[in-house]
Amino acid sequence: MRQKRESRKESVSGHKRDLILDAAREVFAAEGLEGASLRAIATRAGYTPAALYFHFESKEAIYAEVLRGSLVSLGQTVDDAVAKTRGPKQKLQAAAMAFFGYYAANPRDLDLGFYLFRGGMKPAGLGHARDEEMNAALEAALRPIAEAAEALGATRQKANMLMVDCFAHATGLLLLLHTGRIRMFGASAPDLMDAYVREKVRHLTED
Repeated sequence: MRQKRESRKESVSGHKRDLILDAAREVFAAEGLEGASLRAIATRAGYTPAALYFHFESKEAIYAEVLRGSLVSLGQTVDDAVAKTRGPKQKLQAAAMAFFGYYAANPRDLDLGFYLFRGGMKPAGLGHARDEEMNAALEAALRPIAEAAEALGATRQKANMLMVDCFAHATGLLLLLHTGRIRMFGASAPDLMDAYVREKVRHLTED
C-alpha cells in the first residue's frame, strides 16, 4: 500500500513538472529568459510561485530543463536517422540533414538553444555548470557527423572541424529560412544544405 502511495505521488509530481515546463516554454517564448518571471510561469501553469520552488530552484533551472528536453529530442532525431543508414557516407549525410531538419521543423527550439527568445542575439547563460551541460548535449547531437567523417578517413581534428562547419552552415541557413530572407535569393534552404553536405562528403572521399 505504501509503495502504491509513493508511486502515485511520484506520478502526480511528474505531471506537475510537465505542466510547469509546458507553461515555461510559452512564457519564455513570449518574454525571453530575462523578461520571464517565476510568477508568470506559475500563473500560466495554474500554481503559486512557491509551488514552483518545490520542483525548481530558479527560472534558469526551468529554462535549462526545457532546453535539455529539446536537445534530447534533437539527439534522438539524429540518432534515429543515422540508424536507418549503412556506410559512413550515408551516415554523415543523414546526421547533418537530420540536425538541419529538426530545427527547420521546430524554429522555437532553435530560438531556445540560442537564447533568441525576445532578447535577440545577446550573450546569455544559465550558469557555468548548466551551460557546459547544454553545450555537451548539443555536441553529442552533432557527434555522429564527426564519427562518420572519421570513418571516411578524416583525421579526428579534421572531422571535428567538419562537424563545426556543418553546424555553422546549418544555423546560417536556418536563420535565413525562419526569417524569410531565403526568399530574397529564390533559393531553398533544405536544397542548399543538402548540396553543401554532399560536397563535403565528395571532398572527403576524394582526399
